[in-house]
Parts: sequence; structure tokens; C-alpha cells
Amino acid sequence: MILTKGYAVHNSTDRLAPWSFERRAVGTNDIHIEILYCGVCHSDIHQVRSEWGPSRYPMVPGHEIVGRIAAVGSNVKKFSVGDLAGVGCMVNSCKECGNCKRGQQQYCEKGKTVWTYNSVEADGTTPTYGGYSNHIIANEDFVLHVSKNLPLDAVAPLLCAGITTYSPLRKWKIGKGHRVGVLGLGGLGHMAVKFAAAFGAEVTMLSTSSHKEADAKKLGAHYFCLTTDQQQTRQRKNYFDFIIDTVSAPHDYNMYLRMLRTNGVHICVGMPPAPIQITGAFLMGNNRAITASSIGGIPETQEMLDFCAEHNIVSDIELININYINEAYERILKSDVKYRFVIDMKTPM
Repeated sequence: MILTKGYAVHNSTDRLAPWSFERRAVGTNDIHIEILYCGVCHSDIHQVRSEWGPSRYPMVPGHEIVGRIAAVGSNVKKFSVGDLAGVGCMVNSCKECGNCKRGQQQYCEKGKTVWTYNSVEADGTTPTYGGYSNHIIANEDFVLHVSKNLPLDAVAPLLCAGITTYSPLRKWKIGKGHRVGVLGLGGLGHMAVKFAAAFGAEVTMLSTSSHKEADAKKLGAHYFCLTTDQQQTRQRKNYFDFIIDTVSAPHDYNMYLRMLRTNGVHICVGMPPAPIQITGAFLMGNNRAITASSIGGIPETQEMLDFCAEHNIVSDIELININYINEAYERILKSDVKYRFVIDMKTPM
């Protein structure tokens, strides 16, 4: 067993605080990563506070993990000690069903996706603990190669915010000749802007905050639409081929559906707390569609990391010490970060 230090909560109202626990020993197909940086995702807050259903406690959050390999199992062929590596939202699955064999482990047909934290290992009993810690052990098939040519701290959020926005853009083959609206400029939205622009699409930032226009254009957006201004929204009627909706707070989907052209697609990557309400006529009238996307499989995540290395794309981050994590959570809830907190796990715990 490997003694590990991390930050954990023990109930839904707890503050994150230091906690020591044991990781399993390195198995024949496992990789031991010394965690250097871990991104802070809004979903960490939802799960810490048990807002997505009953959570498992104690909980060590974190699924945007990058570090250096400290040890490998005897059967590991794809990685070596000293390599840079990453771990995202998953650490295992059944590996046998159709979806897993197609590289879509997040949709394991047997329901055996093992999430990086707030989940249980393949044995059905051992809890998983995430990246707010100094070590992690993961099956080699769920570990990702990370380029040494990018700033490692800014790579960490790519393991969730990056793949969450990259995956639907690739699925819908979004690129040159498409008009894309990105709804919401936060951890997900800023990556959607960067990827859509890199793929050659015309990108418009859709936001309720006028002060975000300058940042949106620095990130690669060609246009900005203040969605509280009726004149500006009317100008975008029947305009977009796709809208990437990163907002997890309640909002008016019908307004954005009207912005889609014939056959346009509204893609939700944020997870609202309440059911989505839409007017059928706004879908049927122009053959529009509304859909959703959840992260990406391991092969696609590696593809995304390679694309980022080739095109020098990383997240915009604010680097913090682990002892600042509770304050960081409060700032996330106020949208007071540009655009992702990343924990420096080398700082004392």
C-alpha cells in the first residue's frame, strides 16, 4: 500500500481539509503517478456537496490530473518511469462491451465505468479517490501521454474542460464554413472558443456580461453578442449552425434555439440543475436539434492532448496552493476565475 496525503471532505457540509489515506500497491498493469497539478472543476463542488445524488464519503475530489510517473507494473508497455502523464475523469471500465471497445468508456454498456473519485474500483467495494492528493494509481489503459512542450499546470484542465468541449466539436465535424455560438465564458466556454477557432469556424461569444467581450476576442472569438440586448439577439436570429452551451445555471433555451439556422444543433455540455424546457415549434419549424455531450473516451482524449500540443493550446489558469481550495470553491460559485483554478500539488499539505 502507498501512504498518500490529500484534501478530503467527510460529509456534504464539510470543508476540504488534510487527510491521509492509502492507495493500492502498483499492480502488473498499473501506473503510479506523482501528481504535480490538479485542476478544479465545478463538478467537484457538486459532488463534494452531494448535489448530484448521494455522494460517497470520505471524498478526495479532482479529475484533471497531471504528473510524473514514479513506477510502472511489470506488464506496462506504453509508459516508462519519468514520463509525464495525465488522468482524467475515468480510471477503469469493463473493457469488453461495444462502447468500451469503440473507445467510449464513459458510456460503458455494463455500467462499469470507474470514475476517478466518488466511485468504486472494479472490485465493487474499494472507493476511488481523486487528484487533490500527491499520488494516484491507475490502470495503464486509462493513463494519457502528456507533451513536455506545454506548461504542465495549464494542461491539467484539458483532462475535463478540454475534452468536454473538444469531443462534440469533433463529433459534429465543426470547422471552416460553420458559424458557432459559444454560450458562457468560463472553464468550459473559454476552451470551446479556443477549439472552435482552431478548427476554422466563425466563433461568436454569447454572454450576459458585456465586460467579457475583450477577453472573448483575445481567446479567439470573432464576434460578441450581449444576450441581454434584444437588438443584438435579434440580429443573430437564424444565424448559427451550432451553439455550444456551457452554462449549468437555468437559462432560456428557446431564445438560443431561435438563433439556429435550418438544421442547426444546440449542444449542451453544461449540466443544469432543473429539467430543460423547450417549445416544440422552435425545433420543428427549422428542423433544429438539441443534444448533449459528456466528456470523451480515452482515445479521443489522447487525440485532444496531441492536438493541443501541436497547436499550442492550453487552458487559462490561476495557480493556487492546496490550502486555498475552500476559498477557490467560493470564487468559482461567483464566476470569479479566469478561467480555471489549478492546484499546485507540490505545495505543503
